[in-house]
Amino acid sequence: MVIAIDGPAGAGKSTVAKGVARALGFTYLDSGAMYRATALAALDRGIHPKDGERLGEMAWGLDISFEGDTIRLDGEPVAGRIRSPEVTIASSKVSVHPQVRQAMVKRQRELIAAGNYVAEGRDIGTVVSPDAPLKVFLTASEEERARRRAGETGEPVEQVRRAMEDRDQRDATRKHGALRAAEDSVELDTTDLSVDQVIERVVDLVHQKGLA
Repeated sequence: MVIAIDGPAGAGKSTVAKGVARALGFTYLDSGAMYRATALAALDRGIHPKDGERLGEMAWGLDISFEGDTIRLDGEPVAGRIRSPEVTIASSKVSVHPQVRQAMVKRQRELIAAGNYVAEGRDIGTVVSPDAPLKVFLTASEEERARRRAGETGEPVEQVRRAMEDRDQRDATRKHGALRAAEDSVELDTTDLSVDQVIERVVDLVHQKGLA
């Protein structure tokens, strides 16, 4: 069973999903980190982010797994490396290729089928698990999203905002797994809410539905 938490970059998906998973005793699944790990593998192997054929072949053979909050690529933890600006840019380009998405979606579905997860990403409720019993779509103002991400990366807010605009455009218009709220999702604007308030609201929704 999976609680699906989707939304754009900077909306608070990762922090909220981790908090909800801890509160419920579920496993946290970061789908975006899987695409970042794929991008990292491509960069390490010298595969261009636009080479869909080679990326697809590589993606099907990658061993990506989770241990608590740790993500492993072929057995090695990669949390720090996949958050670099270079990998962030590459992951958005790598993730548009159909074969890459097919490989990652298959792996995500395998993980979800094996336990109780709180999964976050951009297409959990629309593509990966459209039958999820609870789908939450987090949003926030563009300014707030940029401020949050800049706080994480140390980059200038305006630079982050421009990069975020480009990524939002790519994510919303790509042919496979486009960023959009599922029709039956609960939309939650986090702009003026604390992390704890958002986590509490999602946990309340879980309890209201009798899912935990």
